[in-house]
Amino acid sequence: MHKSTLEQWSLLNEVVLRGSFASAAESTHRSQSSVSYNLAMLQERLEVTLLETKGRRTVLTPAGEKLLAQVRPLLKAFYALESTASAMRNGERSRIELMVDSILPREHLFSVLSEFQRLYPGTQVNVTEVLETQIPDNSQADVMVLSQRQPGTGRGEWMMNVDFVAVAHHQHALHHLNGAVSAEQLAEYPLIRIADHQHFSVLQEHHQGEIWACSTIEAAIEAVMHQVGYGWLPETRIQSALAAGTLKMLPLQQGVRRVTALHLLINNEIIVIDAQLQTLLDLMRNKDWI
Repeated sequence: MHKSTLEQWSLLNEVVLRGSFASAAESTHRSQSSVSYNLAMLQERLEVTLLETKGRRTVLTPAGEKLLAQVRPLLKAFYALESTASAMRNGERSRIELMVDSILPREHLFSVLSEFQRLYPGTQVNVTEVLETQIPDNSQADVMVLSQRQPGTGRGEWMMNVDFVAVAHHQHALHHLNGAVSAEQLAEYPLIRIADHQHFSVLQEHHQGEIWACSTIEAAIEAVMHQVGYGWLPETRIQSALAAGTLKMLPLQQGVRRVTALHLLINNEIIVIDAQLQTLLDLMRNKDWI
């Protein structure tokens, strides 16, 4: 038989967060004597002193800090379980599958997901990233943000444009040429592309020079930063490097900037858009992605 309960550990956590038994009792809608009794029993059964008084605050002892740190993940998981059960009871979906193109600005994506989590703590959002060059298996995705509308990807709308700029390291040979850089001059140096291996042969057929394919944006940026070659990279991902002068835009004769449109899509199989899906769609639509 266990010597302690999650309820007792939860009360201990509340006392520490609130700083006193009285505040913890108020936040948990209990009497102060009930909180004191439960924590006294917890310490008695464990035979460890967990709390001590410093000034006007009740704080953890070193032993209490160590034990509560181990319990907190369990408390968080239990709260998540109860939130999920509540969502199921209220007819809310427990999970949303979200597929996004890897060029979608991550800081804004996670801002949207954080707001969604606040509104629907019982609904989990699973995020799958795909490359622009991939033909994703989107049959299991509920909501998608993709650059290419493949057959069966669902109904949707334009959401945003992502700007790509032609750049190279500031010490790269391309920055030491006289005048605007031509296509023939570019072909003498490796082009760094963000692409999957299956699409690599297609890229080679349509490009005069050498191509190095990277499967992530981060790898492509690192390759350009280390002067492996030049490339068109998402401007939002390299703003700090551009501002610092580490990367510089290439003075091309034409095509310095390229734009890729991203579309917000809903799976064709979804007939009724429930509250959670609608909220996620609205957050994605209303976010300032620039």
